[in-house]
Amino acid sequence: MATQSSAAVISATSAAGRVESFPDSKKPIGYCKSGNMSSRICAMAKPNDVETLSSSSSVDMSLSPRVQSLKPSKTMVITDLAATLVQSGVPVIRLAAGEPDFDTPKVVAEAGVNAIREGFTRYTLNAGITELREAICRKLKEENGLSYAPDQILVSNGAKQSLLQAVLAVCSPGDEVIIPAPYWVSYTEQARLADATPVVIPTKISNNFLLDPKDLESKLTEKSRLLILCSPSNPTGSVYPKSLLEEIARIIAKHPRLLVLSDEIYEHIIYAPATHTSFASLPDMYERTLTVNGFSKAFAMTGWRLGYLAGPKHIVAACSKLQGQVSSGASSIAQKAGVAALGLGKAGGETVAEMVKAYRERRDFLVKSLGEIEGVKISEPQGAFYLFIDFSAYYGSEAEGFGLINDSSSLALYFLDKFQVAMVPGDAFGDDSCIRISYATSLDVLQAAVEKIRKALEPLRATVSV
Repeated sequence: MATQSSAAVISATSAAGRVESFPDSKKPIGYCKSGNMSSRICAMAKPNDVETLSSSSSVDMSLSPRVQSLKPSKTMVITDLAATLVQSGVPVIRLAAGEPDFDTPKVVAEAGVNAIREGFTRYTLNAGITELREAICRKLKEENGLSYAPDQILVSNGAKQSLLQAVLAVCSPGDEVIIPAPYWVSYTEQARLADATPVVIPTKISNNFLLDPKDLESKLTEKSRLLILCSPSNPTGSVYPKSLLEEIARIIAKHPRLLVLSDEIYEHIIYAPATHTSFASLPDMYERTLTVNGFSKAFAMTGWRLGYLAGPKHIVAACSKLQGQVSSGASSIAQKAGVAALGLGKAGGETVAEMVKAYRERRDFLVKSLGEIEGVKISEPQGAFYLFIDFSAYYGSEAEGFGLINDSSSLALYFLDKFQVAMVPGDAFGDDSCIRISYATSLDVLQAAVEKIRKALEPLRATVSV
């Protein structure tokens, strides 16, 4: 019954009114157990407003098939649910959102404040202020070995917007977008928005979730238009070594239509000896690569909404045309803060280095602590701030007062409903054997979470062999 009530509130929280891969409620939304967390979760669930309006009105309230085909982001659904539970008094440990717990660096925040005080609060150029685009060009030259002119840079309202505009600009109906799994939740949906077909290539935890070049080559066809790579990776934290990227580049060079969308948003959150290689820096890949980056993760600027795209001039111009009809330029205030962020020094200087040091300490704690639990499999992340953990050994178990746990969604709901730990099920990222933990939170919180996870798994051992 707890599974059903949790599913109900997730359904009510999601933009589409349901999340298909979570267990479906077979009881009315209001049907809940009393006296436990399930009843408190269930009490927040409300009927879908659109469905209610449609049933009581003669007006055609149907939605676009393109929008209806999209899946809600489980990351956002669970993050919002956890926040709602906390607001209602439930002490949830939130490990779902990929959001740094650090404050925006002081000098960066002050640049934003000064922009307001100095009246820099009007529309900017659609592509971004020249000062910021020039700073991005310097950054790409000095840190990534990439030479771009300001008219090859498009500043957007976050890296997510840059990614979507790139997909829309280069993909046509029927094109195929190649996506290694596990993948960030929006890649497949952005491909669908472009009427393209996502072609998912699974990777293995035993191979650190890295794309096998042979698997890539076997999937490429004349319809292949775009390969999306994310390094360091969300959700796995895997980092592609240069030698592997060079193998992939040699395969791509054989396919004239194939471009690469390189998501490098976690570039500065990387743990030595791992190093970052920009795909566009590889031989013959500059003209084929659209590089996306931003300020949210490394500089703890999630709420500032600032990202950028770098690539061939005509593709960037096409993306700029799209942006001009969607949102226009990014916030003037955020852009001034972005200039200050890039002024912190190479890779964010000492300010970002201190954050990365803390992330590494958290990673090491989680890998050691969770790796000691029987049946748990872990690939040690080399970057970002996520741990993608294989809990599949516990599938098939029965939890008292909860029911059958048979996939990542039911296990994530069990952790949330019974032990108040919010994590994202792996099926949202294309790998149902795992669950994603974000360790962008304090070590104290992570220690408390590990204890709860241990307690949650302990009774499951009696009903399943691990």
